[in-house]
Amino acid sequence: MSGSTSAYITASGQHLPGPPVGNDAMADHIGVLTDAGRRAGRLFLRGNGIRTRHYAIRPDGTTDWTLATLGAAALDDLFARAEADRRAIGFLATATTQNDLLVPGLASGVHAESGLPPIEIASLQSVCASAMMALKYAMLQVRAGEHRAALALGAEFSSRYFRPGQYADTATPDAAGDLPADAEFLRWTLSDGAAGVLVEDRPAACGLSLRIDWVSLRSFADRFGPCMTGGAMRGPDGSPVPWSHAASIGDAARAGAFQLRQDVEALHRMLPVWLGELMRLVDEGRVDIARVDHFLCHFSARGLRDQMVRLATRAGCMIAEERWFTNLYDKGNVGAASLFLLIDDLLRSGRLSPGERVLCAVPESGQCVMGYAMMTVVEGR
Repeated sequence: MSGSTSAYITASGQHLPGPPVGNDAMADHIGVLTDAGRRAGRLFLRGNGIRTRHYAIRPDGTTDWTLATLGAAALDDLFARAEADRRAIGFLATATTQNDLLVPGLASGVHAESGLPPIEIASLQSVCASAMMALKYAMLQVRAGEHRAALALGAEFSSRYFRPGQYADTATPDAAGDLPADAEFLRWTLSDGAAGVLVEDRPAACGLSLRIDWVSLRSFADRFGPCMTGGAMRGPDGSPVPWSHAASIGDAARAGAFQLRQDVEALHRMLPVWLGELMRLVDEGRVDIARVDHFLCHFSARGLRDQMVRLATRAGCMIAEERWFTNLYDKGNVGAASLFLLIDDLLRSGRLSPGERVLCAVPESGQCVMGYAMMTVVEGR
């Protein structure tokens, strides 16, 4: 097939399960292990600034959802507003932190639930930046002429890992039953949902589309160890050891291998590196700070955003705050779905005008990945 010079986001959609859950009701969904844990939760909530989020579990811990069905529901929302129908899709890329199953990949699960025809798929698993990976994969498929229409989707179901039963009879709690900060932090930070975009070789006939000008992704795992982990036990020196190295599944579970952990101190050390990537793109002429009309920056907490603002201001590459667009405070940190939630909400906001430029930024703490994408608003043909 002949290649296309451009790829466009022509539609988007999302699904956030259940009603918004406020801070005062969070404990009813994820549960509280101890009074100290409740106090730590209040501290983390003040730091991240999130007021509401969504959970795919009920207060009793039961659920009717999977990652795959969350993703399919987001695609239903997308196709309800897209000009193309499901038969036009040739490719699906999915992004998540932890799939429903170890095998097969999430893309297979979403494909099975979504009513799509036989298609090419790719399952991308990392943390937040896996959304940028899926977007780039979809963009390149369209640009190469492999497919005229492709989907990029992110989905997360983090709450299922945060119920008190996930920590019972494991080595993670201390003698008083309290969790270490690297385990407690994520319980009050992450939430559930799915969102995705449709990428085509031409803009939508009606309304506004986003032309994807470029996507830049870079890993710095050569400089940083794992920061956010799941499936790891702690070795004698504190380094992560794969759960499969345990003598038995039970031993791995008792060692806390199947819990999500976040090294918060390492997270803050990554901030200058993430900003350095923006400075590189400015130096290369790919980003003109003055010409960025909308800045969609995924960040996990208000405190991290404030640090990013201070660093960018000192470095002379600060994008004016009135150009920042976020939904963190009302929709929470939904990991690999966050980029697509931002894009979908911006497209629905009525703020866009043809010719405007949209810069997306997705830092990832898994083992230090930074992704940027530049898009231009175009009018229907």
